[in-house]
Amino acid sequence: MKVNELFKEELKVINMGLGSFANDLKSQDVAVIHVDWRPVAGGNKKMASLLSKLKGK
Repeated sequence: MKVNELFKEELKVINMGLGSFANDLKSQDVAVIHVDWRPVAGGNKKMASLLSKLKGK
């Protein structure tokens, strides 16, 4: 499929993270599913590493 043909199709979006982005799409009648995703331990690498060690046990 050529890239330009993609723009002729109905847009369907899976949004991860910013809820405001999903809301903006919804306000434009775009089909969107919002996933409330956040990095493990709020993005703190040291804490994420510690948590991954606990998970393995």
